[in-house]
Amino acid sequence: MIIALALKSLRNRRLTAALTVLSIALAVALVLAVERIREQSRESFTSTISGTDLIVGARTSPVHLLLFSVFRIGDASKNMRWDSYRDLAARPGIAWTIPLALGDSHRGFRVLGTTQEYFEHLRFAGGRRLELAFGRRFETPGEAVLGASVAAALGYELGRDIIVAHGSGEVAFSLHNDQPFRVVGILAPTGTPADRTIHVALDGLDALHGEAHAPAHDPLASAIQGARRHAESHVHEERDEHDEHASESAGHAITAFLVGLESRRAALSAQRLVNEYPAEPLTAILPGATLLEVWEVVGVAERALFAVSVLVVVVGLAGMLVALLTNLSERRREMAVLRSVGARPIHVFALILGEAALLTLLGIALGVAAVYAGLLAGRPWLEARLGLFIEVGWPSLYECGLMTLTAVAGAVIGMIPAYRIYRYSLADGMVIRI
Repeated sequence: MIIALALKSLRNRRLTAALTVLSIALAVALVLAVERIREQSRESFTSTISGTDLIVGARTSPVHLLLFSVFRIGDASKNMRWDSYRDLAARPGIAWTIPLALGDSHRGFRVLGTTQEYFEHLRFAGGRRLELAFGRRFETPGEAVLGASVAAALGYELGRDIIVAHGSGEVAFSLHNDQPFRVVGILAPTGTPADRTIHVALDGLDALHGEAHAPAHDPLASAIQGARRHAESHVHEERDEHDEHASESAGHAITAFLVGLESRRAALSAQRLVNEYPAEPLTAILPGATLLEVWEVVGVAERALFAVSVLVVVVGLAGMLVALLTNLSERRREMAVLRSVGARPIHVFALILGEAALLTLLGIALGVAAVYAGLLAGRPWLEARLGLFIEVGWPSLYECGLMTLTAVAGAVIGMIPAYRIYRYSLADGMVIRI
């Protein structure tokens, strides 16, 4: 009975009710969107790399090294020498290493030069391995494996030739047209930066840049290049078969490399060894500890954005309160008529409270629908541009708590005009004021 009356009453004030519901919906949508993006971005960042004990690169800040080597954010200010990498990779206690060479791109997507160890040892999301959705891994310097987002965004398929450009921007000024890479594989989606990366052999990038900088038809340069490759391929022959394959990649320099230790208890000593490396200044970081530093940096912005979202919800509920209070004087005769046909004061109280609750619930429902529609529509853009893999699933317990708190707040606010109506007498409502 009360709900039916509340619906009819709101129908008579459609414009005011619609604006109130819209303000609450926008406020709820903002809060839920901020919370969903914050939660999913943290999970995405945390699951990007798993099982890697150290990340080593040229001397820089730990956060900078983590961002450009793992998340492809920014660029390295300096590369490290290949012989330093080989020396450190051969040290006792090192189980495996993955060299990374960045600095090139294709239509805005990063190109990563690496070895087969990348597919063998890289883990994400608590230990999952990279899997191929189509094709195979690269085997020769002229082959490439695309991330899932790259293939989807550019519409590339197996057998497509791609031209690599120097630099990481979307606008390319230096194209390596003479050495295209043939797509031989496409990775399955991972929700990590690997989805937005083009993977090529380290030898391929070495040949690309070696020929780009060498004079044309220079036999001396070619002989030196061949001798250097031959010498590097015979270094550390005592290592296992995978390391022998990795030693065939003898690039001029690499951006960084990932390290897996035989025992994680040796992580601090291995980090100190790298930081004190005499041949060149290097930095070794613990991924987990450095990621905590990243959260400390962005935590202030997260809290500020969430506070702004809460204030928007408060403003939306305050708007509903103003609308209800403004209509009270106009609704005295309506309430008096209800009292005259037998409605008790508690019924009038429940009617106004029910209207406030209905407006709040409708606003919450519309806000949730807007959030899910926005996530479904904007998820490809977030993945391609910001590297955020937002899962569109059921609301979490925390999100349900936020919606419940908003509903309770709307009901509490509705008690204010409901109490004022409760106090209006029948005689006061029937008196005609001039």
